[in-house]
Amino acid sequence: MNSTFTKILRIILGLGLLFFGLSKLIHLNIMPPHIYTGEAAIFIDSLSNTGYILKVIGIFEIFIGLLLLFNKWVSFALLLLAPISVNILLFHMFLDIPGLIIAVVVVFLNTILIYKHWKVYRPLFN
Repeated sequence: MNSTFTKILRIILGLGLLFFGLSKLIHLNIMPPHIYTGEAAIFIDSLSNTGYILKVIGIFEIFIGLLLLFNKWVSFALLLLAPISVNILLFHMFLDIPGLIIAVVVVFLNTILIYKHWKVYRPLFN
């Protein structure tokens, strides 16, 4: 569970979540903005117009990222991340193909880390 490989994956995922969570809250201009088109733009605009959904998702991403970076409650953080990562993947599969690579990376890292912590989750399935 605490191999160097697992630590590296946990830190990469934690940093990514921290970056994307902060970018939802304070609009970081480090990278060129990704412009959504078509139905992806309509969907993101709808979420943005609620005034809270993207902020809540950003807060969750920051919280999960910090838990992963500080190696606290990692199993809990990975469970919280699972539905978020699936929704990220589905959004990019169906509405925004250019962002699919990052979505696949997030799902892959989350899946590998859940697998590495599977002993903790096993009692849930008894």
